[in-house]
Amino acid sequence: LEMTDKTRKIFYPATLFIGLLLMIWQIEIYRNTIIDFRLLLGFVIIVTIITFLIDVKNYSKTYYEYSNTSLIFYSLLQYLFSAGLISCSAITLTNYYFADKDPIKKRYTIIHRSSLTGGKYHRDERKPTFYINYKGTEKELVFPHKYFDNMHSYKKIEFEVNQGLLGFDILKNKRLIK
Repeated sequence: LEMTDKTRKIFYPATLFIGLLLMIWQIEIYRNTIIDFRLLLGFVIIVTIITFLIDVKNYSKTYYEYSNTSLIFYSLLQYLFSAGLISCSAITLTNYYFADKDPIKKRYTIIHRSSLTGGKYHRDERKPTFYINYKGTEKELVFPHKYFDNMHSYKKIEFEVNQGLLGFDILKNKRLIK
């Protein structure tokens, strides 16, 4: 399937934008999924490299004004944010939205705590983060700002677990217990 220069000049920015939007969407899903970040990162890197090797000639035809170094840099960014993030999103979103419907209730002891800054215009509203040992993996769970002031009084976290379509556990209905 051969694209024209005009089509590629629309295609590349559109896929980059879609990849970035999907990344923003999947952050919350990633936070509620038990999956090793290194696995996702490795997958993104492999997809980025394969896409680069397959499509760099088309990219260079479209953006011929770039020097060799700039061409490699910008094309790698393009493939990272488009193909890499879109494929990573496909994995996490598929696992999440096609999970088993029968949840299992679990309770875990909090092993340590920290916090994150709030969103734009709410930087001072810190979000507490709690860490648990989930099947030998340390998992960070983020809670809303309203739990920040009392974050040191919570000892356990209870939640429901669904097995995702691809085998990665999904955490739902998180609840802090004193």
